Amino acid sequence: MKLDPFYLIVDSTAWLERLLPFGVRLVQLRIKEMEAAALRAEIRRARMLCARHRCQLVINDHWQIAIEEGCDFVHLGQEDLAAADLAAIRRAGLRLGLSTHDHAELETALAAQPDYVALGPIYPTILKKMRWAPQGLARIREWKALVAPLPLVAIGGLTPERLAGVFAHGADSAAVVTDITRSADPEARTREWVAATETLR
Repeated sequence: MKLDPFYLIVDSTAWLERLLPFGVRLVQLRIKEMEAAALRAEIRRARMLCARHRCQLVINDHWQIAIEEGCDFVHLGQEDLAAADLAAIRRAGLRLGLSTHDHAELETALAAQPDYVALGPIYPTILKKMRWAPQGLARIREWKALVAPLPLVAIGGLTPERLAGVFAHGADSAAVVTDITRSADPEARTREWVAATETLR
């Protein structure tokens, strides 16, 4: 499976409406706290928007709703993986991405036979407080050797200026949150990301 090299992560369909028109081809909807009916409505709208813009949609955590709403990709963290019904996810035909931060988590992830593995944080990140130190570029090369032929997603503190090193060390896709969502001009920053990854598509 090939992932787009630019992997946008956002927390609402409002972001999708703003940014998908600029050429985003892979996006994760990551909503942590929302009432069930509103969450379902967001996922349903995200699916519609992504179909309109020919963008691959990944649902973070909410695998039950992803199945019920006919989505085709879910991403789980380690805690969510432990509680998820992997058999149900597979029966529904959903592809699966998993987060990893250390060797123990990687072993757990690979045992679940995911469709891609994510590694982070590569650089310091302001998205959330992490108990893991930045992994650095060398860890990308190590992880790629361990997960191949699965795609490897790098996440954490990434910017267009850091992409050359990330891809040179073996990442297949670069995930971004705050570099775009906290930018003074998210639309312009999205265009920069699309342009910076164009030759890798």
